[in-house]
Amino acid sequence: MRDTITKPAFTYNNFYILRISFISALGGYLFGFDFAVISGALPFLRTAFQLSSWWEGFLTGSLALGCIVGCLIAGKLADRYGRKPGLVVAAGIFAFSSLGMAFSPHLSEFIAMRFTAGIGVGMASMLSPLYIAEVSPASMRGRNVAINQLTIVLGILVTNLVNYLLAGKGTDIWRWMFGLGVIPSALFLIGVLFLPESPRWLVKAGKGVKAAGILAKIGSQDFVKSTMNDIERSVHKAGNVSYSAVFAKAVRPAVLVGITLAVFQQFCGSNVIFNYASTIFKSVGASLDKQLLEIVAIGVINTVFTIFAMWQVDKLGRRPLMLIGSLGLSLIYVVLAFLLKEKAGIVWVSLFVLLAIGMYATSLAPVTWVIISEIFPNDIRGVASSVAIVCLWMAYFILVFTFPVLADHIGVYGTFYLYSAICFFGFLFIRVKVKETKGQTLEELEQSYAGH
Repeated sequence: MRDTITKPAFTYNNFYILRISFISALGGYLFGFDFAVISGALPFLRTAFQLSSWWEGFLTGSLALGCIVGCLIAGKLADRYGRKPGLVVAAGIFAFSSLGMAFSPHLSEFIAMRFTAGIGVGMASMLSPLYIAEVSPASMRGRNVAINQLTIVLGILVTNLVNYLLAGKGTDIWRWMFGLGVIPSALFLIGVLFLPESPRWLVKAGKGVKAAGILAKIGSQDFVKSTMNDIERSVHKAGNVSYSAVFAKAVRPAVLVGITLAVFQQFCGSNVIFNYASTIFKSVGASLDKQLLEIVAIGVINTVFTIFAMWQVDKLGRRPLMLIGSLGLSLIYVVLAFLLKEKAGIVWVSLFVLLAIGMYATSLAPVTWVIISEIFPNDIRGVASSVAIVCLWMAYFILVFTFPVLADHIGVYGTFYLYSAICFFGFLFIRVKVKETKGQTLEELEQSYAGH
């Protein structure tokens, strides 16, 4: 019988936990901003920079290349100096790159600044859920990490809405679309300055007294004692961790699951809808105004279903949501591909696009981040998370770079037949390899995924 069944109930300072989780999750909002702003801006960027399908894909995917660099930086920074300094750096990069994109005179400068923005996104995409997982008690960890996904989708929704409202203001309005990112960047930076450091990192760094003080703000003394004992048992050594340690035999099962889920979250194809919604709806004859309005609707559905996922991730569990999402997307994409091929009415295409987004937002989008933040051992969690998320961003780059090219060769509809097949194979992998993680401490999961 698992320890989680017999452990005593602890009392928690829920307001404090939620406050620091939301502040950290503002990095997710900026992630959502940089991720979504390109969708509304692309129709204007195509004209401003005379983009071919190749350059359109590369411009969109350049964010992911920066994300890869950001993840690698964040992993080492997080393990050497702590989670908080990395979040501060990410906030500064967000602000700088937003202004840089807004004032870019040529395509080369714009791509360089979007790459720089990706560094900030990559750092935040790793550090925000990692930090939240490490400060959250097991019983609410899934919900709290999903807060990061909620702020991502809120960033997407608000950005899509702002893009829609700005769209009729002139051909250079894309500069305002990107430049407005400096406002949430500044708010994030101010908030991060007031965050405590992760208690798990502090123990690893030999600062147990300070860690206990932070844990005392999170929960009761019984919780502090139990958590400190768990952390001290699991942290075998402090200091730097090499990337080779991530592929040691003892942690390989967890790394395999983390990397595969990260790649699958992108190759399932849903982010094509977020980044290329205008292209998808243009293929069935939608006007520019209708394209941008559909992008707003996508943001609304994404937000609503993410909230539902937050409610269910600690109740229904991670594995059932992932299974439902992967199989559901596979079936929805078959229908969507057929509708696109037959040039069906915009209403029908919109319905199945929104169904796909709702399914993704309930499952693969938030739960992948939750699992990645949970399954790696304490002593390598920062570096291991960065490896998994680097793979995620590499997959994202491949996805968004290839979509315009694939759409030219096999049609927009053909790409969704491909994504449907990928989703089915992802369903099989989850069914065989992914274990349930809800309700278990990070230290218990360390043993579970190591096969102990």
